[in-house]
This record gives sequence, C-alpha cells and structure tokens, in this order.
Amino acid sequence: MIPRTSYIQLIFLLLGALVLLFIVAPLAGMFLSTTPAQVFETAREAEVRDSIWLTIYTSLAGTLFFSVAAIPLAYLLARKQFPLKRIVTGIIDLPVVIPHSAAGIALLGFVSRDSVLGQMGSAVGLNFVGHPAGIAIAMAFVSIPYLINAARDGFSGVPVRLEKAARTLGASPQRVFFTISLPLAWRNIVSGLILMFARGMSEFGAVIVVAYHPMITPVLIYERFGAFGLKYARPVSVLFILISLALFIGLRWMAKEKKGGSEVAR
Repeated sequence: MIPRTSYIQLIFLLLGALVLLFIVAPLAGMFLSTTPAQVFETAREAEVRDSIWLTIYTSLAGTLFFSVAAIPLAYLLARKQFPLKRIVTGIIDLPVVIPHSAAGIALLGFVSRDSVLGQMGSAVGLNFVGHPAGIAIAMAFVSIPYLINAARDGFSGVPVRLEKAARTLGASPQRVFFTISLPLAWRNIVSGLILMFARGMSEFGAVIVVAYHPMITPVLIYERFGAFGLKYARPVSVLFILISLALFIGLRWMAKEKKGGSEVAR
C-alpha cells in the first residue's frame, strides 16, 4: 500500500511535469521546425545582427545607468521606515502590473519633444523618440522593479548588528554601505541586474511605441511575422533565443565565479 505522503508527492510531480512541458513544448517545437542552415543564413543578415546588437547594448546601458539610483533606493527600502512606504513599494511594482503598451504611451509623453526631458534633450541635439536612448529608457522602465526588489531582499538579509558595530567603531555611513552592506548583498544585486538586463532585452510593447525604428530584435521578429509570416520570423527568434541563453548562462557563471572567489578570499 502506497503511503498517503507518496500520493501527494506523485501528484506534485505530475503537476510540476505539466508546467515544465508547458514551458518547454513551444520552444522545442520552434527549434525542431528550424534547421541549422536557416539559423546560419539568418545570422549572416546585417539587419538581424544590428538588431541583436542594438537590443543587447541598449538593455545593458539602461540597466547600468538606472542601477546607480535603484540600488541606493533598495537600501533605503530595506533599512528605513518612513510614511507612505507601502505606497512607494507599490509604485515601484507598477511597471510590472500595467500593460506595457500603455507604459509606452506614458513614456512617449515623457520623452517627446514637448516634455521637459524632451526639451532638455533637444537642447543638446538629442531626440529620445526613435533613438537608442529612448529604447534604453523604455527597457529600464519595465524592468527596474526586478533590480530594486532583488537588491532590497539582499540588503534585508544583511544583519543590522554588523552595520551598527561598524558605526560604533567609527566607520562612516558611506564606508559601512560600501564595505559591509553592498558586499554582503552583492549576490542578490547581481541577480537583480541580470533579471533587469534580461527583461529589458525581451521588452516589446513599450519600445515599439517609443521607437519602432531602429528595430530591436523583438520588434524585428514582430515586423517579419506580420510582413512575411511564421516561416520568416522563426529563424530570427531561434537565433535570438540562442544568443540570449549563451549570454545569460555566461553572466550567471561569472557571477558564481566571482562569489566563489570572494568567499575564498574571506
């Protein structure tokens, strides 16, 4: 007779297998329907290469630029109590909740020539609409909650007593942050940076409103699907997924190696 706990575990296993199948089956079908020759031929197209490169560097630029403010904000959220804190945390999660096409409309009004930011850009000859800078802003808008939430969890896991002990010994708040809080929360921060980078690369709805041209890869896939159909769009999708997987596996590996090296040094 099978124990009741075994029945539960079996049910959980079956449910988990269904979820994994739901994730893997569409991707497997797309890969099996695309030949290596089609992928290599697509990789030789200058338009595809330029689109992938644009997607990578705009997402990376947006991630690095906005992390300068996002990480300190995460520290404040983890350490300080202040009025309306719950409202602030809710505002941070808004880009995840609202439709991204609506986010694009909101951003378009924020970066257009008539806005304050648009006028500042025009003063130096920069028009955010249809520009890589506008793409980076759109990517960062929808992905920054991932970094803030991950960094906040990391800082929350740092024992307060360590910071207080350092302050008691005469360390300044800046030194405590950079020598204790930041290094101990670094694993979560790196995970948040990678998630923000990844989410930015995959963004479509907000970007297409702010900048249809130049085309990032998700927009290019959509454009080819609409103009030529599934057969023409599928190889670009497969190539982009392969490059994204290689990129993020490499980032995860480097983050793990850095963490391992830091632990050995300590």
